[in-house]
Parts: sequence; structure tokens; C-alpha cells
Amino acid sequence: MTIGELEGLCARRAARFPDFDAADVLRDDGQLLVVAKPAGVPCQAPDPSSRDDLPHRLGRWLAARGEAPYLGVHQRLDRDTSGVIAYARTDEANRYLAEQMEGRRAEKTYVAAVTGWRGGARTLRHRLAKGAHGVEVVRAPAGKEAVSHVEVLERHGERALLRVRIDTGRTHQIRVQLAAEGAPVAGDSLYGGAPAPRLMLHAASVRFDRPSPGSASPTPPTFEAPVPAAFTRWLTHADGPFAAPTHPGALADALREALERRWGLARAACAEEPTTAFRLVNAEGDGVAGLTVDLYGDHLVASLYDAAIDHEESLLDALEALGFEGIYLKRRPKQANVIVDPRRQEVAPAAPVRGRAAPAELIVWEHGVRYPVRLGDGLSTGLFLDMREPRRRVREAASGRRVLNLFAYTGPFSVAAAAGGATEVLTVDVAAPALARAEEAFALNGLEGQRTYRADCFDFLARGVARGERFDMVICDPPTYATTKRTRWTSGKQWVELAERCLRVAAPGAIVLLSSNDHRMSAEQFRRYAREAAERVGVTPSVLRTLPAPWDYPATPGAPPAFKRLWIEL
Repeated sequence: MTIGELEGLCARRAARFPDFDAADVLRDDGQLLVVAKPAGVPCQAPDPSSRDDLPHRLGRWLAARGEAPYLGVHQRLDRDTSGVIAYARTDEANRYLAEQMEGRRAEKTYVAAVTGWRGGARTLRHRLAKGAHGVEVVRAPAGKEAVSHVEVLERHGERALLRVRIDTGRTHQIRVQLAAEGAPVAGDSLYGGAPAPRLMLHAASVRFDRPSPGSASPTPPTFEAPVPAAFTRWLTHADGPFAAPTHPGALADALREALERRWGLARAACAEEPTTAFRLVNAEGDGVAGLTVDLYGDHLVASLYDAAIDHEESLLDALEALGFEGIYLKRRPKQANVIVDPRRQEVAPAAPVRGRAAPAELIVWEHGVRYPVRLGDGLSTGLFLDMREPRRRVREAASGRRVLNLFAYTGPFSVAAAAGGATEVLTVDVAAPALARAEEAFALNGLEGQRTYRADCFDFLARGVARGERFDMVICDPPTYATTKRTRWTSGKQWVELAERCLRVAAPGAIVLLSSNDHRMSAEQFRRYAREAAERVGVTPSVLRTLPAPWDYPATPGAPPAFKRLWIEL
């Protein structure tokens, strides 16, 4: 993809990922801008460099209309909470909102979908204080008072819709108080909520106690955002846990929210160091069981698992309606250890199943580095998108280091290390075609200083230990299962020996990155294996850090994160 093609992609991304949907504006009178915030959009960017927060997006939307982008912020909602939020556009409106919000004169009402609510209406009074990892906890007598008035709107068995009016505005107030009453909000993994397609909390209305600035009406305004249809579907079990393909409305909602969550990543195609590929839909984490969708430039790669295969056509129809140029399909085995021929046409058609084909070798960008991918070449494209942030870390830390990349596949980590200034990169994999593609990626970026070595990585490490080889950075990302002529590998307890060998070829001061996508193994178990390996080698890491899961890969509600990444510094 050339610079000119990248500019064209930026324009198309702006159309497919708009700054804001005017249909969600509740009032825009030059004084107040009141909107219905979609779920998944943060009110404050977790990463200031990404600037994907709602005020920033609304400011861009106003600027595109030729209006001043300034917005005064007096109210926030959690990222996954939807509903009414008001911003000031003038000094007068700023004073008005400060009086209403900070002065607690505005009446704010929410709707929450929960399990376990006993009885009818009542007032909740707790004192809330910070707990571990920033989580609010109920604590008396310390903490700040939180008061919420709860009434039942509708029940279906253990499930209920509640109306909650709050007198105070503490962090996570409704979520913490309802959980303390044994009725956590559905979809709230932080406080023990039942599985749901999203966090089932919605800011339904805000009522002010005097007329707003510039209003011709003497009546104090009330702003209302309709409760999303997902709440009723969840309450009545209409879509099961996440059976969105059988309900077009649920599927459309889930896809819209997934696109909203990825607005910042989509616009990263226009950044100084562009990124043009990422995970668009992550199965149950985005409310669509059995479906993952990756975006490469203008093309989608959809993977279907388990029962989702039975709804293939309806899923493809919904994805086609998003307006991308083409859709490639991968039908995945039910179990990770089921061996299939990845190039069989019924498993992974070489041509797109909808729309136009991508180039046989498509160039995508990631943090300004280019990678060639093949969307129709079996089940894998040549680039694992979940490793985007670890590759960035490797690039930032690689300068002046001798790097060993094991189980390298097509060598994306090697390319990232070389782009970061590594003095030497050794890329090891058992597959010659994968290594040839690694060399192509180096040439594409004009990089030097890398060698490819075809070998069983377990044998290579054993020989390296025997020879006393040392590297300043070791990257080890094996598959969950692997069988070679000499080795049979299954992720689990065998990680101790593998991590030990990686540490034995690591020089003093080295960085070791260990990675596993084994769903059966917990993150803590993975850390224990690494610690045991370090004890065997006789080293004490100065850093042993679990890297966070990529935010475009939200975990399945109620399930631990699939990704285990350990960043070890010796």
C-alpha cells in the first residue's frame, strides 16, 4: 500500500467510522449539546495519544460543520454505559451545567438489567471507597455516601429491569451498590454480573430544575434516550446468551457497537505512524457468539466457530451491509487441537465470499511498519493482529540488541525488532515458506541485519544452550499444540522447560517475551511456570509483567482473558 493508497483509505475510513451519528443528538441549540452516547465510547480517552473519547469526536463533528469545537465537560459515563450526556458550548452554558451537575440539582435516572433483585422499590445507602485495582467497594464508616433509589420496571424470572435514580454521583455507584445487594448489572464482569452482550446500564434521562440558557420555554428541560432494544431481548431471553445471528436487530446492534469501540483504531490509518489492520468483532466479547472479524485495509476476514456456521448467510449479509470492499471466510475447527487442512476450499475459500478480492499479497501498516498478508491463503493471513501492542513494545526496546525470534511464523516480531534498531535478528521456524515470507517483509521495509534459520525451535534452543549462545532479547510464541519429527508439544506444564531454555540463552540484562493463547491455562498459572523456570536457571527477574490484553479483543463475559503475555527483564 503506497502513501497515496493510504490517503484514500483514510477517506474511506472517515465514511465508515464517522465522528458521530447526528441521529444520536438530543439537543444542539448553540448553548447545550446533549447526545445519546453509544455503548463502547469512552468519555475520557484511556490513552491520551489515541484521542478516541466522546468530547474529541464531538469536537471533530462540530468542526466539520464549520462550528467552534469547544465543549465544556461536567458529566461522564462509563465507557460501556450508554445514554444521555450533556456538554456546554458557551460560558453561560458552562455555568448552568456546573450548577446543575456539580450542585446536584439535576435528576439523573438510569435503567439497569440485573439478576437476583429481591423485593420491590427501595433506597440504597452505602459508603463507597477505593478498593484494589481502583475498584469501588462498600465500606463503612469510611468512604463517601452513595444514595440510589431503585424501583422495578419489569421481571422475567431471575432477571429484572430496574429504574435507578441517583442522588450522588460516585464512581461506579450503581454497579457497586446493586452488586452489594446481590443484583449485579448484567454484563458487568468487574462486579460479578451475569453474561450479557454488553454492560446493561443505560442513562435513560436527565432533568434540570430550571430552564436552560437561551431557551424560549419556561419549562425546565428533560432529556431522554430510549432504552436500547438489547435490554428487552436480554430480559426475555429472546436472543439466548449471545445468539445474535438469529435476531437481525441484535446482530445489527452488536456490529454497530463494535464499530464504535474501534473508532480510534480505524482512524489510526491516518496517524503519523499508521495502523490499518485490527480486530473488528471479537465473538462473545462483542456480543456475537462464534464470530470474529478482522479488518485489513478495506477487506474483512470473518472466522466462524461452532454454531455460528449454521448462520453463515445471515452473518455475511450483516457484514456486507457495513460497506467494506470484500469479505473472506474461515470456517474454524471446534477444538484447537483438531487437525484440518487449512487450504481446503470448504475450510478457507481462496476467493472472497462477498465483494471484490484483495491483492494476492496485501500490504498493511502497523505503527508505521509494513507487513504483507494473504487473506485467501488458508486459515492464517501471515500476521496475528492480537500481537500488535507486544510488537510495538519489542520495537521500542530492541535498539542495540541481538534478538532471537522463536516460532517466528512469517517474522512480524523480527521485522518490528529490526525497525526498532536491533543490531541482529535471528528468525527461527520449522516452515521454510514462512521464513521466505519473513525475508520478503524485511525487504519491503528496507531492513537489514536479519537471518532466517529453519529448525525445530525446541532442538535449536537445546543446541543453543549447549553452545552457550546468548541473546539480548528472546521472543517465544509457540502454538498451543505442535508436532515435529523430534518433538511433541502441548501447552501447559511443558512451558516450564521451554521457558527455562529461553532464559538460558538470554544474556544478562536481556528481555524475554513469552506468549500463549492457551485458553485452558490461567494467567497466574503461566506466571508460575515462568517463575519456576527462572528458579531452575538461578535468575531473579527485575521485571515480570503480564501485558494487558489488546483492547480490540474484549474477553468473553465471565471468562478469563485468552491472551497470556509475559514481559521479563533480567
